[in-house]
Amino acid sequence: MSDQVQEQIRQAQQGDASALAGLLREHYTFLYKYLVKVTMDPLLAEEIVQDTMVRCMERISTYNGSSAFSSWLITIATRLYIDRKRRWKREAEWKQQEEQGARSIRWRFESRGEEWSVVLDALSRLPTAQRVALLLKHYYGYSYDEIGAILQIPSGTVKSRVAYGISQMRKELNEDGE
Repeated sequence: MSDQVQEQIRQAQQGDASALAGLLREHYTFLYKYLVKVTMDPLLAEEIVQDTMVRCMERISTYNGSSAFSSWLITIATRLYIDRKRRWKREAEWKQQEEQGARSIRWRFESRGEEWSVVLDALSRLPTAQRVALLLKHYYGYSYDEIGAILQIPSGTVKSRVAYGISQMRKELNEDGE
């Protein structure tokens, strides 16, 4: 590592924003090219580079010089990418479980001779956040403020989730009814 880079790192660790900006600027293209090869997706690579730069800004003081600065950045970027892939895998598993749950409930209804309505079918296809807000509001009768307290989100967010849920339900039901 050159003396100039070491000096930039030392200055950045002491709070020199221009030294930190210079370091990040000098390593941006290198990191981006690495991530394009790792992700095979230029947009995802761009997102992870930006996340890596933010993480670097937050943790520059933890860089101890035991490896090249570029290696430290690659380590951060790789871990961010792996974490994102794990999160996607978990989300896909949750979605699959949710779909299996909806099929299971439908089967239970139908096996008992109970009707599985097109409304329940459309409801099962809503994202969880919208489905929960919609059920709490229109099936259980909670107010937006009460739902916000239950879900620990602002009541405005509840309103938008309910509105989105209703909009999606209408679209689904109109498609089924045609």
